Amino acid sequence: MKKGIIISWAVVILWMAVIFSLSSQPAADSNKISKGITKVVLEAMDNIIPEKEFGIDDFNNIIRKYAHFFAYLLLSGLVLNALRLSLHRSWGYRAVIAVAVCVLYAASDEIHQIFVPGRSAQLRDVLIDTSGALVGIVIYALLLRFSKKRGSI
Repeated sequence: MKKGIIISWAVVILWMAVIFSLSSQPAADSNKISKGITKVVLEAMDNIIPEKEFGIDDFNNIIRKYAHFFAYLLLSGLVLNALRLSLHRSWGYRAVIAVAVCVLYAASDEIHQIFVPGRSAQLRDVLIDTSGALVGIVIYALLLRFSKKRGSI
């Protein structure tokens, strides 16, 4: 069990490092990467809805905000899993701690971006990150409930 705890927290730290690394990119570099992803998404959408035309700049902003949401959705699930293995408290207590960790990390990440060329701290991004974390908690709870009903846990 101790090995599982160490691995689960290592994965949390690794994911936090990925978020930090992405936030460390200057605005121009970050925008270039997200525009590349946006182009791929737009090409796929063009195949699905050929009669509708989407603007890359507008859609790029949406993709960037969804990236925040999903990064913290995943982080909350990873933190909650690590807490489940290492903290023998109630489900609600662990969920609150997981959300708190995500909110604090999101806020610290936005502060970190003040020092990155072309980037800034935005409260809106912390709110998007927090929303992702909350949805991640709900998904984790549903998956846990489903696996218990099936006898997996």
